[in-house]
Amino acid sequence: MSGAKALVESLEREKVEVIFGLPGGAIMPVYDVLLDSKLRHILVRHEQSAAHMADGYARASRKAGVCMATSGPGATNLITGIATAHLDSSPIVAITGQVSTSQIGLDAFQEADMIGIASPVTKYSFQPRRVEDIPVTVKKAFHIASTGRPGPVLIDLPKDVQMDSAEVEFPMKVEVRGYRTDYKPDPGKIGLAADILADSERPLILAGGGVILSNASEELQKVAETILAPVATSLMGKGSIPEDHPLSIGIIGMHGSKEANSLIYEADTLLAVGCRFSDRTTGKLDEFCPTSKVIHIDIDPSEIGKNKCVDLAIISDAKMALEALYRALTKTLTEKKDTAWSRKLKEIKETNAVKAENSGRDLTPPKILKELRRVLPPEAIVTTEVGQNQMWASLYFKVLKPRTFITSGGFGCMGYGFPASIGAKTAVPNVPVVDIAGDGSFMMTENSLATSVTENIPVTVIILNNRMLGMVAQWQRLFYNRRYSAVSLGDVPDFPKLAEAYGAEGLRIGSVEEFSRAVKESLKSEVTTVIDVPIDSEENVLPMVPAGYSLKDVIG
Repeated sequence: MSGAKALVESLEREKVEVIFGLPGGAIMPVYDVLLDSKLRHILVRHEQSAAHMADGYARASRKAGVCMATSGPGATNLITGIATAHLDSSPIVAITGQVSTSQIGLDAFQEADMIGIASPVTKYSFQPRRVEDIPVTVKKAFHIASTGRPGPVLIDLPKDVQMDSAEVEFPMKVEVRGYRTDYKPDPGKIGLAADILADSERPLILAGGGVILSNASEELQKVAETILAPVATSLMGKGSIPEDHPLSIGIIGMHGSKEANSLIYEADTLLAVGCRFSDRTTGKLDEFCPTSKVIHIDIDPSEIGKNKCVDLAIISDAKMALEALYRALTKTLTEKKDTAWSRKLKEIKETNAVKAENSGRDLTPPKILKELRRVLPPEAIVTTEVGQNQMWASLYFKVLKPRTFITSGGFGCMGYGFPASIGAKTAVPNVPVVDIAGDGSFMMTENSLATSVTENIPVTVIILNNRMLGMVAQWQRLFYNRRYSAVSLGDVPDFPKLAEAYGAEGLRIGSVEEFSRAVKESLKSEVTTVIDVPIDSEENVLPMVPAGYSLKDVIG
């Protein structure tokens, strides 16, 4: 069979159901074969959105998402989305066309060195040069993307390899030399961790995205309840414990909750699970938990000691480690009913409960997001853009189930949320999906409205519209003496009219009551609904820790 046919059949054997992509000359042989395949192809309007859709699909479905583009600019347009998936450990397989092997290195039309470009932001990059190599390449790509610490893998496929024919074999399984797949925790270290936690008077858990990736939320909650430890999360870990749970204290970091940012300095032991101690989580590193014993569980050895020196490192899948830790704790620890630490937690939660700003104005982001939580069912998926909208969502929208909050964490990629919502809705079509957006971020990928309408993938977009690049303006307001430079977006576009031009529904609301009705109606709609929510351009996201400062140095 041809290389193109081998690729498509390999994808079918991996049980791929959908590909997000945009064709071009160097990938046309594959698109010709797709016509006769079982795969659904969703046509995007920009390749960056294809990668974001595959990412959103992966996070919602627990399977690798697939995106595809042609060579040159088509392939390089994928890179922003691939880098986003890389920093957030999201499993996607990106397939790019490439010029024929005889032309590689000659600056041929629409040639780009995709292996060189993509290698820093992928777990691995392949460029098969023979038809016979395609099935094993695809098998390895999905194996690498989906196991261990998940992440993106690239397959760059020269056009002549797509067109050539050969006898091919499809392997049932593959081994990747030097690639570890045994992630069981060391029993001795688990025992030591249990002893440290049992002796701790003020334990605190920091849950990162690794908890959600390993489906370890139940185990996390059991450990927390056993030792009565407050649970803070990183942005990527949001939802790893229900945020209405008595032990939940919200996210930690630059825009973390007051509870999380204050209690972590009083903890005598920190159990960090599946997190990388990023700068947005820790603030000034040398002042982060300076006197606490730190236990770090992570599947990726390279994260151990990279940012934060720890007292005990357990290299393991989070679910396996927490299961073992819970068993060890229950053997040595009598159940804690009430402690001075748990009473302190209750007191500080009552004192610092996040409340909507009492400004006299009706339409404020805190009020809108609390109302959104009231309206949406627990299983609804919320994606976010990047900027003030993202931080308001992280503070005021309580997530009740894992994998129902999807955002761009490490890369902070504006334009992510809307295409990611389309990918998530494709994965779970019977679940409501809502994108919390800012006007600046939404405009970066608003052409995905065409995809959502023509492919019948209805989502709801809520634009917190301040006609500003809000987060940059906030920094200029706070740290640059209100010298606003290049942040005003003006009065265009008219978002409801823009939505209608694409065949979607568009609404502008003027009160929380109107907002509630609009969201309820949007969940019944057969097309995407864009809800324009005008907000004050001067509104800040608080609390906030200035960059480079300790989490103690909070504003607001």
